[in-house]
Amino acid sequence: MTDTVLFDIAERVATITLNQPDKLNAFTDPMLERLVACIDECQARDDVRAVVLTGAGRGFCSGGDVSAMGAAADNRPHVTKNYIDTTIQAFPKRLARFDKPIIAAVNGVATGGGLDLALACDLRVAAASARFAETYARLGLLPGGGGAWFLPHLVGRAWALELLLTADFIDAEQALAIGLVNHVWPDEALRANAQALAARMARLPPLSVRLIKRAVDHAAQADMATCLDLVASNIAIAKGGADHAEAIAAFRDKRDGEFVGY
Repeated sequence: MTDTVLFDIAERVATITLNQPDKLNAFTDPMLERLVACIDECQARDDVRAVVLTGAGRGFCSGGDVSAMGAAADNRPHVTKNYIDTTIQAFPKRLARFDKPIIAAVNGVATGGGLDLALACDLRVAAASARFAETYARLGLLPGGGGAWFLPHLVGRAWALELLLTADFIDAEQALAIGLVNHVWPDEALRANAQALAARMARLPPLSVRLIKRAVDHAAQADMATCLDLVASNIAIAKGGADHAEAIAAFRDKRDGEFVGY
């Protein structure tokens, strides 16, 4: 049986690949569980300093498998509520506690729950052929994977509502224009460029990178005084480790640093 989620590490960058290309990487419950397990492994491993999430074949992820939905499913309210809470939302909830950078490299289509997977990541980069849509309304559903929270924070309320309430597709250039993605690259260059972007992050002092990400995430939830106090404490932690001294030495010597993580 083919592994529907592939996991690979090279040069301190982990690549997680959704691997069900015959269904445009529509996810199943085991796939979502495996995604969370991969993030757990990335968090625990010192040889992983950045992550790329992408899809095999001609699509990033088309969302949930529609063939499993409808009248045949157990649609009792308490069953649905528990399923959304524990399975569909497990990945964004786990990423909310993940302090290493993760980049979604969107190849081809990203729709519904598949787009929500990308929205949960720190950055999104896209192939020129990529297309995006929040298709929940077409199915009489809501964005259970976090789209109604992520989209307004990324593109503003008006664009978020247009995408969610029309279920229309937008292309990569429009996604770039509204701030949904950071970069658009030719299809054949997407994987290499996403890996290179992650590698640039992975080459920096890892504790500093992780604490900066925590500071940015904290800033979305707390007042300025609290955030500045946290940053001051984290600077004290960062300066106490070997990597700060090595970074200064490398800067003075005009060379790459050799960082150990603290």
